[in-house]
Amino acid sequence: MESLPRIGNPLGGLVFTTNSRAAVSGFSRAKATIDAAIVEARRKDAEACGGDLHIVTAASRWTFHDLRRSAASGMAGLGVAPHVIEAVLNHQSGTIRGIARVYNRYNYSNEKRSALERWSAHIEGLVEGRPAKVVALDDRRAAPDG
Repeated sequence: MESLPRIGNPLGGLVFTTNSRAAVSGFSRAKATIDAAIVEARRKDAEACGGDLHIVTAASRWTFHDLRRSAASGMAGLGVAPHVIEAVLNHQSGTIRGIARVYNRYNYSNEKRSALERWSAHIEGLVEGRPAKVVALDDRRAAPDG
């Protein structure tokens, strides 16, 4: 089995890492790091608002799968087609199944890229407190009728 290619991060470092130098090797350690960052952010918010820092806790119970669910729901809200969302999630038994899956071998890479770029812009807008720029889908990539 071949290893997956490494993708460079223009901001430097890795996107999913526990120490900024190596890929995640233990998801429980990565989740603990994320939980600690959430607590620290909540403490900063509480301090800025004059709140009680001693009652700040981690986010309610969540798993990495919740991130997939949030992305799928969010992309649907942005108008991404269900079959593209399923392709992003690497689902094999979704909208395109049965005999349609036998004949349709297209990988939807352009559509997946577009969907993830739209989701990224949406998240950036939320984080930065500004409306996200919505990118129109290119209708020329749509499959022809018949």
